[in-house]
Amino acid sequence: MLGVTSVLLGLVVIVIFAVWLLGRLRGGDRSAAQQASYERHKDAQEREPPVDLGDVRQVAVHEFTEHHSGERQAVCKVEGFVVFVEDIPAGLEVGDVIEIKILSFNRGHTSASATFLGRA
Repeated sequence: MLGVTSVLLGLVVIVIFAVWLLGRLRGGDRSAAQQASYERHKDAQEREPPVDLGDVRQVAVHEFTEHHSGERQAVCKVEGFVVFVEDIPAGLEVGDVIEIKILSFNRGHTSASATFLGRA
């Protein structure tokens, strides 16, 4: 009797897991905001970056993040393209306009790294 109960319980767990997994693969658990973000990300992967290596630009700081090395970086955007700015000075705030130089792209060319040149 215990064997049959265990098998049935195991089958129920497998069915629940399969339904959950199928929903995740189809994107059924995404909210409208998550779906919109995913679509924008997908579009960004298919377009050419609006900057080139060595470009000097004036950009506004959108937010700050910490690099995996522990260094604080500014997150800026050029035509919606994300640029992470290194070597930023203390006292920089969201909304400040700065001058940057593009140094490199990430593997998929969906974001870039830049260095801080000065305040604009």
